[in-house]
Amino acid sequence: MQMNLASALPDTLRDASAFLRTELAPFPGRINVMLRALLTSAIVIVVSMALEVPELPLSLLVVFYVTQSNVVITRLVGLMFIVGSTLAIGGSILLLKFTFDYPLIRIVVASALFFGSVYLMRVLKIGVVFFIVAIVIIYVQSFFDETDQAELLIRAVLWVWVAVIYPIALTLVINSLLLPAEPRRQLKAELQRQLATIDAQLTYLTNGGATPAPIALPAVQQGALTLQKLLKFAAMRDARYRETEAYQLALIATVTRLYRSASELSADARQVSTARLPMLHTLRADCRTLDAAIAADEPYLVRRDAAPDAADMPHAVAEMQRALHAFGDFGARGEMTGKPPAKEPMVAPDAWTNPSYARFSLKTLLAVLVSYVFYNASDWQGIHTIMLTCLIVALPSLGASTQRALLRVAGAIGGSLLALFMVVFVIPRLESVVGLLLMTLPVAALAAWIAAGSERIGYAGVQLLFTFSLAVLSQFGPTSNLTEIRDRMLGIVLGVGIATFVQMSFWREGEGDALRLKLASMLRPISALSRAPLAAAAAAAEQMPYAQQQLRAWAVLSDCEAMLARVALEPNWQEGEQAQLTARAQTVLAQGREIMLAGNALHNALDSRDARVARETVDAVRAVQEQAAALVERYADELAVNPPVARPPQRIEIPAWPDDAPDAPLWASARRLAHEVAGLPDWYLAVPRSSVPQESRVDRT
Repeated sequence: MQMNLASALPDTLRDASAFLRTELAPFPGRINVMLRALLTSAIVIVVSMALEVPELPLSLLVVFYVTQSNVVITRLVGLMFIVGSTLAIGGSILLLKFTFDYPLIRIVVASALFFGSVYLMRVLKIGVVFFIVAIVIIYVQSFFDETDQAELLIRAVLWVWVAVIYPIALTLVINSLLLPAEPRRQLKAELQRQLATIDAQLTYLTNGGATPAPIALPAVQQGALTLQKLLKFAAMRDARYRETEAYQLALIATVTRLYRSASELSADARQVSTARLPMLHTLRADCRTLDAAIAADEPYLVRRDAAPDAADMPHAVAEMQRALHAFGDFGARGEMTGKPPAKEPMVAPDAWTNPSYARFSLKTLLAVLVSYVFYNASDWQGIHTIMLTCLIVALPSLGASTQRALLRVAGAIGGSLLALFMVVFVIPRLESVVGLLLMTLPVAALAAWIAAGSERIGYAGVQLLFTFSLAVLSQFGPTSNLTEIRDRMLGIVLGVGIATFVQMSFWREGEGDALRLKLASMLRPISALSRAPLAAAAAAAEQMPYAQQQLRAWAVLSDCEAMLARVALEPNWQEGEQAQLTARAQTVLAQGREIMLAGNALHNALDSRDARVARETVDAVRAVQEQAAALVERYADELAVNPPVARPPQRIEIPAWPDDAPDAPLWASARRLAHEVAGLPDWYLAVPRSSVPQESRVDRT
C-alpha cells in the first residue's frame, strides 16, 4: 500500500503548502496587473541603463508601488507619490542648505521632520504622502556618509527625485493607454463571472451533464468583498455610478444572494422533482436576463408571469426566486438614485487627543536613530537598508508589524538567493542589454505575480524585486560583488530586529482587546439579521435592505478574519492563556459565520414552508428565532465589556418531530440554529475569576 505523500508531511508544511497554493493561484485581473508591472519595468530598465539614470532599484520599487489593480487607484497613488517625493526632496535640500556644516543640528532637524511625517502618516487619510517624505528623509541621511562635498550631495538628492518621478509618469501612461483596467469593467466582469457560475449550477440541475465545481463559502465571502470594493472604485471614476449607487448596491446584494444560494444547489439537487423542472428553467432564464441587463447597462425587469412558487422547491431555489423578484421590484419602483454616502474625514477624529499616535511616531523615530547610530559606529556602508526597514515595518499594531517584517524578510531572502544565482552563473555570460532583460524580466514577472496577490503575501513580491535589483542592477555594468547581497540581507534582518524590540519594549500596541470588540461588533449585525422581516410576510421593499444587511455582514466577517491573522502573529501571543484566547477568537469567528448561515436557512425554510404547517407551529419557530437572536446579542454585549464575562448561551429546547411531518423542515432548521448559537465559546474563563468585578458577573441560574 502506497502512502500518500501529503499525509506524510508535518502539519506545518502542509499548511504552508496550502497557503501558498491559495495565495499564488490565478484570479481575474492578476495577469493584467503582472503584465502592466512587467512592461513598465522593462522600459524603466532600458531607459535607466541607456541614459545612466542612477537609483534603478528605487525606480523599479516605485513602479511596483504605483501599479495597482485598476487605473483609479494607480492614478491616485501615483499623484500622491509625486507630491510626497517632491515635498521630501525639497525638504531634504533645505535641510542640506542650512545644516550641512552642523551634523548635530542636521540630525535633530531631520528627526523632527521624520517624527512629524510619521505622525501625519497615521492621522491623515493621505498618509502615504508623508510616508514618502519620511522614507526620503532617512534615505538622504546615508548620503552624508558617502561624501563631504555639498555639490555631490545636492546632485545625488536631485537624481533621487528624477529616479522616482519618471517611472511614475511612465507607469501612469502604461496603465492609462496600453493596458487600462477600468473598475467599472472589472465590476461588470465580476458580476457576470458569478452569474456564469450560477448558470452552470442551474444547467446541471435541469440538463445534467458534467458536475460543476462547488462554490465554497470563502469564495462567496471573497466575491461579496470584491464587488463592494470595485463599486467604490467605480464610483470614484464615474459620476454615473455615484448617482446610481443605491441601485448598484442593490444589484451587488442580489448577485451575492444568488451566489450564496447557488452554493447550496448541489446539496439540494436530489430534492428537485421532474414536475418542478420548468420552474428551474424559468429561474435560469431569469438569471440570464439579469446577466444580459448587466452587459447592456440596462435595468433588470422582473417577469410578472413567473411569480415565485416555493412549494416543494429546494430552499436555495426559492431563495433565488425571491432575490430576483425583490430586485426587479426595486428597479421597477425607480429607485435608481440615492443619497451619496458621507465622505470619510481627511483627518482622524482623535488626531490631536489620542496619545497613541505620538507614541507610535516616537517609537519609530527611536528605532531609526538606534539603527543610524549602529550604521555609523560600525562604518558598515552596505547595511544602509537597516534604517529604511525600521520605517517600512512600522505599522499601528504588533501583529501588523510582525506580518510586514516576515514578508520583508521572506522577500529579501528570495531576492538575495536569485541574485546570488544570477551573479555566479548568469552575469559572467551577459554581453548586451538584451541578455540583461532576459535575466531580469523572469524575476520581475515572479515578483509582480506575488505583488498582485492579497495583503497576506503581496509585499513579499515588492521586496523580492527590490532586493534582487539592489544586488544586480545598482551599477551600470556587470557586478561580481557578493558582499552586496550579504550586506543588504543583514541590514534588513537587523532593522527588523531593532524595530521589533523597540515596538515590544515601549507602549505595546496589540490588537487583542480590539479583536474582542471587533468580534462583538460582528455578532450584533448577525443577531439583527435573525430579527429581519420574513420575505413571505414583508413587502417587497423590505427585501433589498435585508440583502444589503447580509452584504455588510460578510464584510465584517472578513475584517475580523484579517485582524485575527494579525493578532496571531503578535510576539508572545502563542504562549499560555493567550493561545487559548486565540482559539476562542477563532471559535467565535467560525460560529458567527455558522449562525448567520443557519439563520438564513431558517428564513428560507419559513418562507418556503408547506401550506399544511399550522400557524401555531410557525409562531413557535419564530419564537425560537427571536430567542436565538436575543442570546447572540446578549453574548456580544458580555464579550464587549472589560474583562469579558461572556459564557456559552443556553441551549434552546427544540421538540422532537417525525421526519415525514410537514413541520419537520422547519424544526430541523430551528434545531440547527439553536445548536450553532450554543456553540459560542466560554470567554468568562479567559480571565482569572478574582479579576472579574462582582457587578459584571452574570447570574445564569
